[in-house]
Amino acid sequence: MPDAPSILEQEHEDFRRTVRAFLEKEVVPHHEQWEKDGQVSREVWTKAGEQGLLCFDVDEQYGGAGVKDFRYNMVVAEEMCRVGASGPGFPVHTDIIVPYISQLGTDEQKARWLPGLVSGELISAIAMTEPGAGSDLQGIRTSAVDKGDHYVLNGSKTFISNGILSDLVIVVCRTNPDAGHQGISLLVVERGMAGFERGRNLDKVGMKAQDTAELFFDNVEVPKENLLGEEGSGFISLMMNLPQERISIAAMAVAACEHVLSLCLSYAKEREAFGKPIGKFQNTRFMLAEMATETHIARVFVNDCVTKLNAGEVDTALASMAKWWTTELQTKIVDRGVQLHGGYGYMMEYPIAKAFVDSRIQTIYGGTTEIQKEIIGRSLGI
Repeated sequence: MPDAPSILEQEHEDFRRTVRAFLEKEVVPHHEQWEKDGQVSREVWTKAGEQGLLCFDVDEQYGGAGVKDFRYNMVVAEEMCRVGASGPGFPVHTDIIVPYISQLGTDEQKARWLPGLVSGELISAIAMTEPGAGSDLQGIRTSAVDKGDHYVLNGSKTFISNGILSDLVIVVCRTNPDAGHQGISLLVVERGMAGFERGRNLDKVGMKAQDTAELFFDNVEVPKENLLGEEGSGFISLMMNLPQERISIAAMAVAACEHVLSLCLSYAKEREAFGKPIGKFQNTRFMLAEMATETHIARVFVNDCVTKLNAGEVDTALASMAKWWTTELQTKIVDRGVQLHGGYGYMMEYPIAKAFVDSRIQTIYGGTTEIQKEIIGRSLGI
């Protein structure tokens, strides 16, 4: 099968070896237990930090590598997909949440939080979704009232990745109820603050080892020093950071497509029916030909998006295109993979079954497919 032109250089492949060795030693042997526990260990976070696998774009003065190159993020996504490591929330932490602090934080905030985020001693989450507001961020009700030197935060959030383990939670809240999107701000809530409670670790269809929680805020006093960015600028900050989040999800999607294709090719060569490998049947070859073609297209597309992201040229519409198209393809590819495996595809001890249940959320979080199409439609002037 022809490979897409690589955008990776030797240093990225060297980094891949580091990531692969880490996952084989510190993640793969424990993942089954983590799925039963509903969360990974804190130890795997600090070990990832020791290996330099977290927040490599953070400046060196705060303990990071200072390498702002999303190709490294892409390598992590690929290697985690290869071994089915859906539990460790490293991409959420590195690709999505920590950049808010790097970009919006004051010198004091960065000095206070970034070293721990890089080392894995501090685990991060971002709390956007509420029971009554998902993709429509302007519909959020969580509120923060200015009390002079602090805010009083009230409300609840749900479906929060890293929600149980998180030490820092960026909470999207309304600081001015009458200002529309200009009334939205970002507050950093820290573990142990009075009135900050975690609900249950949610029982999901897939990604069983990834802790996803409800969060509750009951008159939480958040110091003004924990306001991230300027008051009222939260919505704009979210819009600026969402393209990278969506490219991150697209990178995971194309890596998953490649992994599933590899599983299917191996199975088609090994599994026999009517006296010959199922790969010798025309229907199987045609199915695999379609999967290979679509996966190749997705890889070329995502590589282009990552190149543009590194150059600062990704706009909201392009990121939305990447997010919806690759994740919808992922769900289609993995569904075909289950069909090709027959009854074994429905058995959880087979990697294809785990890939099936883990993939379904991809078209939902980070903004649903429908929301992405709406964003793209608006960009077309219609």
